[in-house]
Amino acid sequence: MRTATRVARGFTLVELVITIAVSSVVVAFMAMFIVTPMTIYTSQTRRAALVDAADGALRFIGRDLRAALPNSVRVSASGSVTALELLATADGARYQDSGPLSNPALALDLTAADGAFATTVPFTQLTLPWTSNAYFLSIYNVGVPGADAYQTPPPTPNVITPANTTITISAGATANQNLVTLSPAFQFAFGSPGQRVFLVSGPVSYLCDTAAATLTRYSGYTIASAQPTSAAALNAAGASSALVASNVAGCQFALSAGAGTAQRNGLATLTLQITQSGESVQLLHQVEVVNAP
Repeated sequence: MRTATRVARGFTLVELVITIAVSSVVVAFMAMFIVTPMTIYTSQTRRAALVDAADGALRFIGRDLRAALPNSVRVSASGSVTALELLATADGARYQDSGPLSNPALALDLTAADGAFATTVPFTQLTLPWTSNAYFLSIYNVGVPGADAYQTPPPTPNVITPANTTITISAGATANQNLVTLSPAFQFAFGSPGQRVFLVSGPVSYLCDTAAATLTRYSGYTIASAQPTSAAALNAAGASSALVASNVAGCQFALSAGAGTAQRNGLATLTLQITQSGESVQLLHQVEVVNAP
């Protein structure tokens, strides 16, 4: 009688090699359909973050530019630093002049130092009564010698009150009237054609330093005739700083006159380039600067 035998068989080496080769091809195709989209998604996410950072920084500068004292924006460059400076306004009103229908006791006197006057259009961003010696009042700043808010110390008369002048604003007898007092009294050099008076909180600077790859905002320092173009100069003037953007590879700030004259309006062109992890974006932002004093 013949006995049945069982033959045990496994994978041959050739079969194993073929299986590995086929599996490698399948994995490679899978990688093409999975890894590539993931890489594209990661790159797009990184670029979107860079665009958001650059756009946010430019809009931040634009907000300050729109609130700048007329004719106070100035731009300078020094080495790797591009600097933009302005005088920030906190509020504005229209003062009562010496017109035929005005009350002489409430009108602003431009012929001598005046310590009290009234408004015909009120300040709207203040809670009254309001007082401070850290702010300034400015009338008819056109940015030329004799009518330049950056002139320090200001000659008398000029277009901005000196530092440490105590300004008090209180409600008047009518809804549109505020009573403004200055201590010490001050003589403004010129009247504004639109009777505009601006409450200035102080200077603001943006330093774009491509060597440090940063865009930084400085505030709370003293007004100076020469524009500060370094962190050391601003810190010495008592400035506080806030980082606006990092990974900055390049920037350009330019201010040009728009339609009409430079004392009516201007156009600020801001360009910011941010680079990170091999990705780079460059955005351009334009802001109209209204300079009617």
